Amino acid sequence: MQRIKMIVQYDGSQYHGFQLQANAHTVQAALQDAISKLSGERRPLLFAGRTDAGVHAVGQVIACDTNAGIPPERWATALNSVLPDDIRVLHSQPAALDFHPRFQAVCKHYTYKIYRSPLGAVFNRHYAWCNFEALDVRAMQEACGYLLGRNNFKSFCASGSSVKNFTRTMSRCELQQEGDYLCLQLSADGFLYHMVRIIMGTLVEIGRGRWEPGQMASIIAQQDRKYAGPTAPPQGLYMVRVDY
Repeated sequence: MQRIKMIVQYDGSQYHGFQLQANAHTVQAALQDAISKLSGERRPLLFAGRTDAGVHAVGQVIACDTNAGIPPERWATALNSVLPDDIRVLHSQPAALDFHPRFQAVCKHYTYKIYRSPLGAVFNRHYAWCNFEALDVRAMQEACGYLLGRNNFKSFCASGSSVKNFTRTMSRCELQQEGDYLCLQLSADGFLYHMVRIIMGTLVEIGRGRWEPGQMASIIAQQDRKYAGPTAPPQGLYMVRVDY
């Protein structure tokens, strides 16, 4: 038995999220079907994080156990030959049998993109939040600073989560204008359910002038979802990288 670690990239537009669901088309199901075609085995797939319907990944990390004779470094090429075009394995390598992509992660990195120009929106509607309204970007950038450090992020966790501990350490929270895109870069030791999308929705409310940047500190202190902004659409969110 060997455990294979893989870096996976996917376009989440046509999937009901990453994790297996009954009677739903998911990224995990597509990966497990491809692995089964190659090895004849059907085993549980370990992964670094769940992504919702419409969310994308540049560097999702998965791991699978196998008795197949395919060398670890050849799994990427082999799987890409049977996977759909919107899922690609970028890299594969051997891993320790106790390696777990989720529980051994020390930092996760996400990007959220807002597309700011009406021109080209039709081509970006599945890959960014197409939002053309006037936003005070400087106010949004100032608000980002309040999210840094170790905080209770319960205000940014959607209902339905089974998590008991809402404390996370945010090491990066930067909002940058990149051409027609407004990109939020977030890095933390972990993220709560819909956390990035709620943070983005809250920042947009500040950009609209509904709240001052300093309101972000009060929202964090409330530890209650009702005080934060709306949940931003899923298509702007990208899982970028996981550090171990």
